[in-house]
Amino acid sequence: MSTPLASIFGSGFLVVVPILASAVGPYALPAMLIVALVAYFVGSIVRHNILCAEPVLAKGDKPFTVFVEKLSDFALVAAYVVSVCLYVHILSAFVLADFGLDNAFNKSLLTTLVIAAITLIGLFGGLKPLEILERWALYVTIALLGLLLVMFAVYDINQYLSLKEFSLPAMPERSTWEIITIVAGTLIVVQGFETTRYLGEHFDAATRIKASRWSQYFSLSIYVLFVALAQPIVPVLNGIYGDNSLISLAAAASFLLPIPLIIAAGMSQFSAAVADTVAAAANLREASKQRFDVRWGYVLVGVTAMILAWSGSTFEIIALASRAFAFYYLLQCIVAFSVCKNTKERVMFVCIGAILLFVLIFAVPAG
Repeated sequence: MSTPLASIFGSGFLVVVPILASAVGPYALPAMLIVALVAYFVGSIVRHNILCAEPVLAKGDKPFTVFVEKLSDFALVAAYVVSVCLYVHILSAFVLADFGLDNAFNKSLLTTLVIAAITLIGLFGGLKPLEILERWALYVTIALLGLLLVMFAVYDINQYLSLKEFSLPAMPERSTWEIITIVAGTLIVVQGFETTRYLGEHFDAATRIKASRWSQYFSLSIYVLFVALAQPIVPVLNGIYGDNSLISLAAAASFLLPIPLIIAAGMSQFSAAVADTVAAAANLREASKQRFDVRWGYVLVGVTAMILAWSGSTFEIIALASRAFAFYYLLQCIVAFSVCKNTKERVMFVCIGAILLFVLIFAVPAG
């Protein structure tokens, strides 16, 4: 479970509260429940393909399925490139906030420098030594999440005891269409369950399916609880929502929390960026039938991610990443549909595919 959890918790918990507060205000909890439910059904597509599509792909006797799977490999590489940029952009936002240097230029500049460092290490020495950070970053992230949940709960209880009610953020002035398209752009916050699909060399199908399912049970439960407990604190932001607003929420709960949060954010985002750089380069090599050297894969991923770093705000990159992963998941839906003979399952695949198509076309950033 550590591999999917590291991705699912990679950046989502750092930004999900301000995004949902900006989109739906006091209705952030039901919005999170909807996102979690959609993510779980998308995860069921991945699990179906582990069980049913992989044997078909191994035989290679369905050219259409093989073609769509190959296309999805390239789509996943593109999605990982965007997520590398996203992870480091969030890292920059949290680190720079501590020095009072949090502005668009500084975030793009620091993001570029960090990605350049990862790229150069990969090109000249390989990223294997940095990959060991992933599991430790996951442990630190989960520990911090636990601490935030406890301190948020204490804050909520004290608020209720003094006010006899919970204060909730105001509903932003948005149309129904704006709300739906912004919430659609949050798919990336729960992305990561697909990683078990590519661990076939290390684990059997049953283990990978179980790991995917239980990582979603665990992470989505934490996300829902996290959003619920954060709601009474959100009003301290006074309707101003940024990519590092969680620092202000943590400070409101306890003056001891911001520094550990910034450290954990730095660790988790850096390790997630390294992991996705490795995954993107490896997938690129595999999709090109070993014709693309992994080291030059690091260069391609790094250069593209550095260009993206100057393309917009963190929230804009989040929406772009959601659309990139929606395209990959949509292709996986087509793979699942092509190998499935069960009518009910096929109907489910079409419904999930329609949701993903909506995310791909219409998702927009918060703000």
